[in-house]
Amino acid sequence: MPSEHVERGIETGAKPTRAMVLHPEIKAHVRLRDPELALAEAVSLAHALPGLEVVDDRIVRLPKAHPGMLFGSGKVEELAQVIQHAEVDLVLIDGPVTPVQQRNLERAWKVKLLDRTGLILEIFADRARTREGVLQVELAALSYQRTRLVRAWTHLERQRGGLGFVGGPGETQIEADRRAIDAQMVRLRRQLAKVTRTRELHRAARRKVPFPVVALVGYTNAGKSTLFNRLTGAEVLAKDMLFATLDPTMRAVRLPTGKDVILSDTVGFISDLPTQLIAAFRATLEEVLEADLIVHVRDIAHPETDEQARNVRDILADLGVGVQTRQISLWNKADLLPQAQHTALLERAQLEKDVYLGSAVTGEGLEAFFTALTEQLDDTRYASEVTLSFAQGRVRAWLFAQGVVDQEQQDAEGYTLQVTWTDKQKRQFRSLLEQE
Repeated sequence: MPSEHVERGIETGAKPTRAMVLHPEIKAHVRLRDPELALAEAVSLAHALPGLEVVDDRIVRLPKAHPGMLFGSGKVEELAQVIQHAEVDLVLIDGPVTPVQQRNLERAWKVKLLDRTGLILEIFADRARTREGVLQVELAALSYQRTRLVRAWTHLERQRGGLGFVGGPGETQIEADRRAIDAQMVRLRRQLAKVTRTRELHRAARRKVPFPVVALVGYTNAGKSTLFNRLTGAEVLAKDMLFATLDPTMRAVRLPTGKDVILSDTVGFISDLPTQLIAAFRATLEEVLEADLIVHVRDIAHPETDEQARNVRDILADLGVGVQTRQISLWNKADLLPQAQHTALLERAQLEKDVYLGSAVTGEGLEAFFTALTEQLDDTRYASEVTLSFAQGRVRAWLFAQGVVDQEQQDAEGYTLQVTWTDKQKRQFRSLLEQE
């Protein structure tokens, strides 16, 4: 998707855009994260966008946020000199920036500015590949852009209008722009609704397949795609980069234990994920709601692994994933741990329920993890008797294809079958009967 959909987007070209990353540390706010680690993540986000060269990054400590320019006048002048000296083209602020603050800072610094939401939208716009992903990013970008319609440009003066020779006050260009954005958002939602219906048809088809669905979720760069590739032999992009993959990928795969599953690799989560993106990607992330088992992949070697896990749990809760959904955790990247920490975490994981320490790169600890996956997905089987008429040959063929038929007897009215099946297969059987 072209990045001009995002307000004041980054212009790509042969010459890299020189960027500065600023992390405002406001004393009046409760500190939730280490500012150094938050800045490092913001720089990683900047590196994830092609065409950007980060020439400076710094933490800017403030007693409070100023409503007009975020920073105080003295700090604005100080940063203006740094920006001019470093020949910065773009300033990235790791946090929310109001439309008024954005306009005033751009005027003062004479550069383009993006806040955290704008940067993540740019990354998603660059990474989206499927039709659904492009539509979702464009919808999220328009939702974001709609809030940025402030009097920052000369074309937003009041237009003439009304009846008569003199003309009434008419409407502002802001209102006209907002109405145009609303119309485009309606069009995008209609197109997404069609894609969503197609996705639901695919889900319905998968429900008829006896394979359980396993969804990989986790913080971005936790190693989900590496684990996915190790299991499937696929070539999903797996790099040490935030949001290396965006579009969800699904594959039928046989675990090393012999269990057949459908594996789903979803988009990575991140702290302060824009609400527009959560709303736009809800249809895609509904794959998680449909899963028989959720695997939470954690980068256990990251200094803020607990905070990242908390963010993932919060987003899952926002999506409607309840405690009744079975979950299992893989503490990934164990190969990056110092020996003492590795030993301590291994002992801790053994005491936790459904937690396993391992490495998707080296394969360490994955054998126990795959065994646990299989045990979680192996539903209890029980015997039943099924009676079918001769006209229900399609349903009978399905039972044999499932491999659940132990014995069959035929009489003048039809078939009597002795089956051993799971609750899921029984539900699928009833669904087929209703369609007959």
